[in-house]
Amino acid sequence: MIQKSSLLKGLILLVFSTLMINTSFAQQDPQYTQYMYNTMSVNPAYAGQREVLSITGLHRTQWVGIDGAPQTQTLGIHAPLRNDKIGLGLSVVNDALGPVNEYYIDANFSYTIQVSDNNTKLSFGVKGGVHALTSDWSEGVIQQLGDPTFADNLSVFSPTIGAGLYLHNRKWYVGLSVPNFLKTEHFDASQVSIAKERMNYYLIAGYVFDLSENTKFKPAAFVKAVSGAPIIADVSANFLFNDKLTLGLAWRWDDSVSGLAGIQVTDGLYIGYSYDATTTNLNNYNSGSHEIMLRFELQKVGRILSPRFF
Repeated sequence: MIQKSSLLKGLILLVFSTLMINTSFAQQDPQYTQYMYNTMSVNPAYAGQREVLSITGLHRTQWVGIDGAPQTQTLGIHAPLRNDKIGLGLSVVNDALGPVNEYYIDANFSYTIQVSDNNTKLSFGVKGGVHALTSDWSEGVIQQLGDPTFADNLSVFSPTIGAGLYLHNRKWYVGLSVPNFLKTEHFDASQVSIAKERMNYYLIAGYVFDLSENTKFKPAAFVKAVSGAPIIADVSANFLFNDKLTLGLAWRWDDSVSGLAGIQVTDGLYIGYSYDATTTNLNNYNSGSHEIMLRFELQKVGRILSPRFF
């Protein structure tokens, strides 16, 4: 165990050192297993699509057992306006990796039009906000490098502008989004680039099959592409029983397999949980990743909505 811990610390030091020596600190957007129930976090056009005031909180602890491993918290609030044509939302994200923290605060806006007689709709979404990148090199093992690059902590703020499309009806959906169009480079006192935001492209899709009166089946997919990095693909299969219990499995390409479970406690409260088992060599150093989600929805008085699986 001591040898593994020392090896891992050395690996973390090497990664941070390589990133800084190469004068680029490429940031990836936060990762979620329960993306299919946290959709506004990946596509602003989803704002208001729950048709009620919806509040979702999520906490993710990745690679349990590794000091400084990623941890993510998100809070999303959104609701429809004007006969459900306009949606407004607020998204707050805290993403931590070792001594580095990223914060995102974004306002989301969507506008929905009906495009066919079978109630198929197309939603256009935009988002805007601020991204903060901070670091505290005095924490953990980073100071052991003795590299002058880590002499000063980072505290960088930059704007974010994103957009998305979301085509959907009661049975299926497909969405395409770019969380941030802006490519921002930050410089140190010597004018050496140490941080660079790269554009992400997200594609989501899902379909609901009615297997019986009390059982629904929804396969879903999430593909993320980033310039200069491998494509990340998630596929999942979830079952909904009696509009109350959700059980499913997910697979992330060359990374992990996951189990998902959720319970609709009341009409307005849903609790979800997922566990990821790492399938790479990193599984020798961690016991998996955990994610818990709470969604509270304020139902409209006198209006009964059919159960939503997405």
